[in-house]
Amino acid sequence: MVTTKPYLIRAIYEWCVDQGFTPYLAVTVDARTRVPREYVRDGQIVLNVGAEASNQLQIGNDDITFQARFNGVAFPVHVPVMAVSAIYAR
Repeated sequence: MVTTKPYLIRAIYEWCVDQGFTPYLAVTVDARTRVPREYVRDGQIVLNVGAEASNQLQIGNDDITFQARFNGVAFPVHVPVMAVSAIYAR
């Protein structure tokens, strides 16, 4: 059976956007996670996935990918869905 996690992430993301909130992902970083390592603290990173902060966001069943700027430099982000520990609005 397929996990419900990616479906719930997509649903909460859409709810955040519809309500005018900025969605954030809390991610546990491992070898499969592609993020700038200098922003990782205690093995975790929080990513702004709002439309103004991310480009080409794709929330798939296995992976979340997008382009983001970190300190003005574009970076291709790759997060396995199973590494997402939370999605929330701020």
